[in-house]
Amino acid sequence: MKGVVLNCAADLVTSKFGADKWKEILSECGLPAERVFLASDDVEDAKAVEILSNTAKVLGLTMQQVADAFGDYWVNDFAPKIYAHFYRKATDARSFLLNMAEVHEKTTKSMANARPPKFEYSWPEPDTLAMKYISHRGLIDVFVGLLKGVSHYYKEPMEVTKVSDDMVHIRFIKQ
Repeated sequence: MKGVVLNCAADLVTSKFGADKWKEILSECGLPAERVFLASDDVEDAKAVEILSNTAKVLGLTMQQVADAFGDYWVNDFAPKIYAHFYRKATDARSFLLNMAEVHEKTTKSMANARPPKFEYSWPEPDTLAMKYISHRGLIDVFVGLLKGVSHYYKEPMEVTKVSDDMVHIRFIKQ
């Protein structure tokens, strides 16, 4: 996993819970409390998952709460600063989601060892987008949190349902 993901986690924890909590999380993982992740760092998937798990433990949250908080923070606070041009291209949640596969492809093209998730799309109903999450990491709950963050960012209500370990349905709710 790329270090940019853990940069976001560090920003989230530090801004919402304090720097001491982030240091405690790193210590729980056997990492130096002052460890800084560079965006291009390659972090072992198991270590990144351990950091997320210890975030839940240290903060007294469930993994889904951590995944939802991370997803919301990534989409609404962190990513718009570094991927602003992708946000400008999308006019609504639907177009943003349908562009995610391309965004991952373009943003990681010049990053050595980048292996972001891939997506397959289908429309089981006119108002429901099915997204197949294709990744060896098994972080579908983080993906669900990101989708909820997209709903928040575009101020468009969406019902996000995890159907399986690799499939999510997003129902766009008309306002």
